[in-house]
Amino acid sequence: MIHHHVDRFVQLNRTLGKKFAAQETSLRAFADFAAKRSITHLTAALILEWAGGAATPYAAQARFDRARALAVFLHAEDSRHEIPAMGLLGRSRRRRPAPHILTRDQISRIMQEALLVPGLTPISPLTYHNLFGLLASTGLRISEALSLQCDDVTTEGLMVRSGKFGKSRLVPIHISTRAALERYLEARAAVRNANDDLFVLGHGHAPTKTRAHVVFVRIVRKLGYRNPTGPGPRLHDLRHTFAVRSLEACGNNPQAVLRHMKALSTYLGHVDIANTYWYLEATPVLLKMIAATAEETWIGGAA
Repeated sequence: MIHHHVDRFVQLNRTLGKKFAAQETSLRAFADFAAKRSITHLTAALILEWAGGAATPYAAQARFDRARALAVFLHAEDSRHEIPAMGLLGRSRRRRPAPHILTRDQISRIMQEALLVPGLTPISPLTYHNLFGLLASTGLRISEALSLQCDDVTTEGLMVRSGKFGKSRLVPIHISTRAALERYLEARAAVRNANDDLFVLGHGHAPTKTRAHVVFVRIVRKLGYRNPTGPGPRLHDLRHTFAVRSLEACGNNPQAVLRHMKALSTYLGHVDIANTYWYLEATPVLLKMIAATAEETWIGGAA
């Protein structure tokens, strides 16, 4: 019975466009677990028992979240399925993948390769070239960049209206970035029936996030920066690279890093500055300085 429910739940999520591969594997194992106990309706105790059999706390949290999502789905049809309270195993936090910090030369080669992207019209390669360049020079999220409208390019910078959690902000841009956008807008003017999106393809609309990601991955694989099947640089790593390089520019001055961290948090549109401090983990130069400073402080205190 639970196997049938899992089939329906997986199909629903696939219909919504989700890959749902890891979730499917986990939920089928949960169905096997329930079948051995002749369970026909989910209970909070059953979900907790299954989650508790995981090898690590993170795996237990993942099991709990997936089984609970199934319970919510089934409870809407049959109230005999119990929904365990949220947070019973602590707050769930998805582990961040390790960032890949790109060199200036690598970014330059990615942008040049984007000019060779095939398209039905000449605007497509120019769009990816300028889109990747803007991400690298401003640290915008891909969703923010693709949501930009032509009128959002102002004399004071870029007006980002579709930030995370609906927050808007003004992002100053370098004179070279502005010049590149102005050249792009001139080329974009030749696109027929284009809507108000800043970045458009031949059909006059912005590319989807998925399409931009696919193009980027194909380019970095072609350049040898990413293995054919393994992990490697992602589109979001252009944002990571911007943040890390800007912090490295502070040099070995802890106070300068602290001041810059606050400004960077606002510039990147972080709701919590803790999300900005995460970039210290990906900045070896700063980690070395922090370690040296901490060591001096500890030795001085011990003395």
